[in-house]
Amino acid sequence: MAAERENLGVTALAIAATFLFAVVISIRFLKEYFTNSKRKKSCYLNAELKPQHAFKRVLADNSYSPFKHLKLHSADSLTDEEYSNLHPYKGEISKLMKNPNVGFLECLDGCEKGSLEMGSSYMWVETEAQLRELVEVLSNEKVFAVDTEQHSYRSFLGFTALVQISTLSADYLVDTIILHDAMGLLRPVFANPGICKVFHGADNDVLWLQRDFHIYVVNLFDTGKVCDILSKPQRSLAYLLETYCSVSANKLLQREDWRQRPLSEEMIQYAQADAHYLLYIAYCLSLELKQQKDENSSPGEKFNFLHEACRRSNATCLQLFGKDVEAFPGELAALSVISRCLNDQENISSSLCDAKFQELVRRLCLWRDVMARLHDESLRFVLSESAVIALAAKVPITETDICSIISEADLNAESTSRVPIQSPSPVVSSHLEDLLCLLKANTTNLDSFFQLFIQQHLGPAGSCPLSAYNYTLLSKTNLGVSNKSTSNRNGFRASKQVAKKFSRDLFVQKFSCKSPVYHNCKIYANDGRLLCYCDRRKLEWYVNRNLAKLVEDDPLSIVLLFEPKGRPEDEDNEFYIQSKKNICVGCGEGKHYLRYRIIPSCYRMHFPEHLKSHRSHDIVLVCVDCHETAHAAAEKYKRQIAAEFGIPLFVGKVVEKQNINASGSPTVSSEEIGVSPLQLRAATMALLRHGPQMPPQRRDELMQIVRAYYGGREISDADLERALLVGMSPHERRKFEKKRGYAFKHLTTSINSNDVKQNDMTETDQKQDYVDTLSVDDTASCTADIDDATTSDLKIENGGDVSLKHEKLSLLGHGPHGKQVVAYLLKEYGENGISDFCQRWRQVFVEALHPRFLPGGWDVMHRYSLVSDINMMLVFAPG
Repeated sequence: MAAERENLGVTALAIAATFLFAVVISIRFLKEYFTNSKRKKSCYLNAELKPQHAFKRVLADNSYSPFKHLKLHSADSLTDEEYSNLHPYKGEISKLMKNPNVGFLECLDGCEKGSLEMGSSYMWVETEAQLRELVEVLSNEKVFAVDTEQHSYRSFLGFTALVQISTLSADYLVDTIILHDAMGLLRPVFANPGICKVFHGADNDVLWLQRDFHIYVVNLFDTGKVCDILSKPQRSLAYLLETYCSVSANKLLQREDWRQRPLSEEMIQYAQADAHYLLYIAYCLSLELKQQKDENSSPGEKFNFLHEACRRSNATCLQLFGKDVEAFPGELAALSVISRCLNDQENISSSLCDAKFQELVRRLCLWRDVMARLHDESLRFVLSESAVIALAAKVPITETDICSIISEADLNAESTSRVPIQSPSPVVSSHLEDLLCLLKANTTNLDSFFQLFIQQHLGPAGSCPLSAYNYTLLSKTNLGVSNKSTSNRNGFRASKQVAKKFSRDLFVQKFSCKSPVYHNCKIYANDGRLLCYCDRRKLEWYVNRNLAKLVEDDPLSIVLLFEPKGRPEDEDNEFYIQSKKNICVGCGEGKHYLRYRIIPSCYRMHFPEHLKSHRSHDIVLVCVDCHETAHAAAEKYKRQIAAEFGIPLFVGKVVEKQNINASGSPTVSSEEIGVSPLQLRAATMALLRHGPQMPPQRRDELMQIVRAYYGGREISDADLERALLVGMSPHERRKFEKKRGYAFKHLTTSINSNDVKQNDMTETDQKQDYVDTLSVDDTASCTADIDDATTSDLKIENGGDVSLKHEKLSLLGHGPHGKQVVAYLLKEYGENGISDFCQRWRQVFVEALHPRFLPGGWDVMHRYSLVSDINMMLVFAPG
C-alpha cells in the first residue's frame, strides 16, 4: 500500500509539473510576441481625433469598475459600496410619488396649438456663459420640456451629443460635446422638485443624464407613460406629433451621427421639434387624463388618473445607471454566439461548433471587448458577430485572410444601421498582428493574454493613446479577471452561471408583468349571484356604458343591469367564480411572473372562435424558472405531436407554383428544386442589398439557392423581390419595409398597399408570381393552390384539406403545422377532438411543473361549452 501511495504521489507531481510547464511556455510565447514583434501599423487613433477625447472629466469610463453615482453630503457616512445602489434623490422622488405635484398644469392651462407653432428661431448654447443664462431662465419656470440625442456607434458606452430644452417661450439646443464638462450647472434645476420636466419615453434619458453629467431628474411627467394609461394605439412621439400637432417627424434622423458639427438644417429642425411640441402634447394628454372617470375615487378626487401618470413617471426617475457586469470580458457575447450556432440559427452547421470553434469564439469576443474599451468604440464597430463566427469557423492563417473573411462576412450579413460600415474596421486594420496571434496561440489561458494585452497597448511604450476612457482600465486590469481563475478550473462553469443569472435577471426585467394581472373585481347578476371575477378595466367598461352599477369599493364590485347569457353553474364549473392570486402557479413566486399559455399559440390561434375567445382557463401565471421548465416540456411535446400526426413542425421547402404540374407533382426532380423559407429569405436579402459588390463566387452560390426555388431557371430582379416575400405575413412585410427601409422597385404594387384584404400584390400578381408549392419533407409534403387572392388549399399526404390564409401565417414558424393539426382534429373528431387535445396539453403542463398554486376550479379535464365564459358572452336584456 505504501508503494502504491508513493507511485500515485509521483504521478500527481508529474502531471502538475507538465501543466506548469505548459503554462510557462504559453506565457513566454505571448511575452516574446509582444516584446519582439515589430508592428507594421500604428493605432489609427494617433491620426483620428474623436470628439469625446476633448472631455476632461468622464464619469463612466470603459474600465470594469462599477459606476459611482453622485454622493450628497447627507450620505457622507455611507461607504461607496453602500451608496452605489442608493439614489441621491430617493427621498424627494418618493414624496412626489405619494403626493404628485400637478401644479405645473396651471402654467399650461389655455395653451393653444397656434401659440406653440415652431418658428425658425432657437438658441444654440455652446458657451458656459450661455449655459449659466439658461440655468437662470429655467430656475424661474414651473415646467419645461427635455429631449436628448445620443451617439453610440463610435463609443463603447455611448454619450449625449445634444440636449434640447423648450419652455413656453423659447427653444434651446445645448451642445453637450463642447459643454460636456460644464453640464453639471444644470444639475440643481433638474433636481428641483418644484419644477416639472416633461419627457417622452424617459427610461433611457434619465440613465444617460446620470451617466454623462450626474444629472438626476426629479419631478417628471412622461408622455409615454400617459399613453399607456390612456391605452393609446401607439406610444411613439411621432404618433403624438402627428395626432395632436399635425407634424410629421422623420425618425430615421434619430440614427444620424449627432457628433457632427455643424448639424444639418434638417437635423436641427428634428431636434427642435422633439422638445418644442412636448409641452402642448402634455397639456392635451393631461386634459384627457382629467376627463377619465375613476369609479374607485371619491367625488372630490378628480386627478386620480393624472396622479397615476405622475406616479409612474417619477418611478422612472428612481432608476440608476449601472455598467453591465460580466465574469470575464466578452463572455456573455461569446455564450450568445455559441448558443445560436448550436441551435442552427446562424449560417453554420451545429456539427462544426466543436470545442475548438467555441474556444476561438471566446478569444475573439475577448479581443473585441478589450479593443472596444481601449479605443472607445462600440462592439459592432470593432468586429461584427457574423465576422466572429466566420473567423472562428475558417481560422485564417494570414493577415490578408483575416481581412477577406471579415469583409465577406459583413457583406453577407444584414445590417440595420444606417451608418456606413468600414470593413474591416480601423481597429482590426491597425491591429492585424494581434488578431492573428490570438487565433494562432496554442493556449487556453486567456488570463495571461488579457493582462499582457492591456499592458502592451496602454503601457509606457503602448501602441494606443491613453484617454480618460481607458486610463483606469490600465490601472485596474485585475478587476476584469478576478473571477476567471475559478472559471478556468471549472471549465467556464462559474462564468456560465454568472451569465445565466444575468440573462435570467434581464428576462425578468424585460418580460415580467409590470403590474398585478388579477384585480379580483366582482361581477354580480341582478339577482345577487356572483358571476365571475374580472379586472378593473372590464368592470369600468360595463359601468361607463350604464350596463352595471357600482355596489362595493373594496373589492370593487358591480351588479349587471341585464340578464347574462349563461352562468357558471350551467356547466358545473367554478373556475370563473374564484379569486386568483398574483403568484406563480408552480412555486408560488410573487415578486415576478408572466402569462403562460398552456395550449401553445400555434394551435390555439386556429381553434374555432367560440373555443378560444376570452377563455382564461388555460392562461396561468408562472415565474421565469417555471416558464423555462414548462416551455421545454411543451417544445418536446410539439415534436411528439409532429411525429404522431405526420405533420412536421417547420415547412421544409418552398417551390414556385409554375414548377408543379397538374397532378401536383414537381415538373423536375424534387432534389433539383425547393429550398427552405429561411434559407431563401437570407439569400435574396443578401443579393438585393449587396449583390453587385459581392465576390462572384459567393454571388453564384446565393443565386443557386434562389434558382432552386424557381426550378433552376434564370431569375430577374423582380424574381428576387418576389422570392423575398415568400412566407411573410403582411405584418412581417410591413415591419420589414419600415425597419429595413427597402423599397421594392420591380413589383407592380408596394407592400404597403392599403387594399381591403391587406395583400401585398394584386390578385393577378399573387396568383401568378409568389403563390408557392410547399414541400415539407420526405414524410409529408403539401402543395398550395390559390382559389382567390387570400386563401389557398393546403394538401397533405393524409388527405386532409386545410385552408391556409397567407395574410395570417408566416412559413418560418409553427403556424402551418398548427393549422394542419387543428384542421385534422376538427375533420376527424369535431370539437370533442379539440377538447381532448387541450386535456393532453394540460397534462403535459402538470407533469412538467407539478403546480401547487393553481386557481380553484382549474381542472385538467375542463371542457369548453358555448356559454362557459361569463366575462364577455353577455346579452343585453334590460331588467
